Amino acid sequence: MSPYGNGNLSVMPLQEFVLDGFAGGPQTQALLFALFLALYMVDVLGNLTMIVLITLDARLHSPMYFFLKNLSFLDLCYSSVIYPKALFDLMSSTKVITFAGCVTQFFFFSTMITTEGFLLAVMAYDRFVAICSPLRYPISMRPSVCARLMLGCYCVGSFNSILQTSFTFSLPFCSSNHIDHFHCDMLPLLKLACADTTTNELVMFVICGLIIVGTILVILISYGYITVTILKMRSGGGRHKLFSTCGSHMTVVSLCYGTLFVIYAQPGAVQSMEQGKVVSVFYTLVIPMLNPLIYSLRNKEVKDALWRLGQKHTAT
Repeated sequence: MSPYGNGNLSVMPLQEFVLDGFAGGPQTQALLFALFLALYMVDVLGNLTMIVLITLDARLHSPMYFFLKNLSFLDLCYSSVIYPKALFDLMSSTKVITFAGCVTQFFFFSTMITTEGFLLAVMAYDRFVAICSPLRYPISMRPSVCARLMLGCYCVGSFNSILQTSFTFSLPFCSSNHIDHFHCDMLPLLKLACADTTTNELVMFVICGLIIVGTILVILISYGYITVTILKMRSGGGRHKLFSTCGSHMTVVSLCYGTLFVIYAQPGAVQSMEQGKVVSVFYTLVIPMLNPLIYSLRNKEVKDALWRLGQKHTAT
């Protein structure tokens, strides 16, 4: 893909970009501002509540909740990388972001979203060990192992982000600096390039494909063994509890990977940038907002911890 068709465009070093955001007049922008602000506040409140709750309640100091706390942290971070700026732009007429600011936003968002993908695979593996090898679980998933797994997720996420960021921002951009999006994302940035972006698109497709397929394989294999083990249980109550716990994770996995696959690993699936923006809102704001709700509403231990925290706060 190469935008050479417009001969009036010249290659020049850009100091800033303009985020075009969503189309519409002042009333539409105000409505979107109110909607995004409400969703973002629920996102921040829900994920902070999960982080604080897991940190304060000793009964939740287990590997599963250690990973869940990190999931809430990642959800909070990558939505916060985008939406404070997006909310400001909805009420602004300029919508300018500096070149360095765009690089920074792109890097941290890519890091967080990739790290979360690997974390979801680690969480599936954690459930696999807990359910299929319960006697080995305290040793196999001891705190030092959990910390190394989490560190590995961040390292892989950072490496992928460095690769994607360097490939994207080493391209020469045309004099048009308008990004047809509400944040600095790869596909709209590639449209501004004055060079052949085939290599960049191939690298994105291969890397994202490998990450998505690799982590999904870990998840599917883990849950395949988990399903077989649960079905062999004689206790109906035990089966229901385990299916409920695993169901929360599978719901999050389906939401997250489904939208990422549509945007990054299936070229041509999104027919227009406006559709792409809607899908981006879903996985950058709606899913991070839903994750703590999914885990808290379907998890008795989390609901009990919330009740204990409420009782402690009332007593004081």
